[in-house]
Amino acid sequence: MTEVLREPVEKTYADDLKALKADDHHPKPAGWVLSPQAVVTYIVGGKVGKRQIDAKYVGDRRLIETAVATLATDRALLLMGVPGTAKSWVSEHMAAAISGDSTKIIQCTAGTDENQIRYGWNYAQLLAKGPSRDALVPTPLFRAMESGSLCRLEELTRMGSDVQDTLITVLSEKMLPIPELNDAVYAQRGFNVIATANDRDKGVNELSAALKRRFNVVVLPLPDDLDQEIQIVTRRVGEMARSLDLPAPKNVVEEVTRVLAIFRELRGGETADGKTTLKSPSATLSTAEAIAVMVSGFSHAAYFNDGILTAEGLAPNVLGAIVKDPVQDKAVLEEYLETVLKKRRDFADYYTTLTELV
Repeated sequence: MTEVLREPVEKTYADDLKALKADDHHPKPAGWVLSPQAVVTYIVGGKVGKRQIDAKYVGDRRLIETAVATLATDRALLLMGVPGTAKSWVSEHMAAAISGDSTKIIQCTAGTDENQIRYGWNYAQLLAKGPSRDALVPTPLFRAMESGSLCRLEELTRMGSDVQDTLITVLSEKMLPIPELNDAVYAQRGFNVIATANDRDKGVNELSAALKRRFNVVVLPLPDDLDQEIQIVTRRVGEMARSLDLPAPKNVVEEVTRVLAIFRELRGGETADGKTTLKSPSATLSTAEAIAVMVSGFSHAAYFNDGILTAEGLAPNVLGAIVKDPVQDKAVLEEYLETVLKKRRDFADYYTTLTELV
């Protein structure tokens, strides 16, 4: 066990990366640690010699191939999708496999300004000696250009359009002007950008047409198949539980299946058999939210329920995931409980507990 709560994935999965590198005989683009083929194997899983590389992303392999192929060109990559579709998770693993470093990251928000994208200044040195390279404070983007590695931009559309457009010169000319020094930084081979964007948040800033042309967009969907989503949630919950030193209850798959059945019906707007139309809540009820519900359930089971995972322990977390709007979402859940869950014997404990909580 490490004292660090969460290490970068290049450390957590160092053995996978080492095995792939040792067995990688394909040509590598300049500045890449692994070949594109090995990067895809690292992310979607596969056999390398006698070692089985576990999948980091469970989904359409072609989407990952397209994303990796994009990064091998001079076009930047934009991963789009609803919240909880593993955009950040995929971008982190891609950066780790391609550059060996996933930590050059800029979290975009409404308060992000140009200095956080381009560079800042050490004002003590600036006042003492004037503008100089020593007084300049490089951003992750600046450092990625200098080192020929990947920079990650999380939630690109959360920052203002005028700040977004500071990327245009970087992405088109592969250089970052420093007018104060009459100088510029020129990107080394291997440099590129992976951005993520949420296509369902309200109040986001649209990318300008000029910036859109600099990105190749890959949309990561929610899992189509229940079994696939169960596999994703079970695996990620197990990994997170181990990192938190939480024991895994024996009935994990059973409870994951029941929570996902509720989530999928509510977000899809109909029951699994297609016979009943449902109202959907404002929450996305994504795979990531299901993972969060289950991890909280693990913690409750470990500390308050003798390690037993039950509907009574999970239901408050399910309620919190569904009811974001206390009026609208509460009405949606109440209708679902009475018209659907009440009739299912195998969900009786969820019906009883959620009814009491609502």
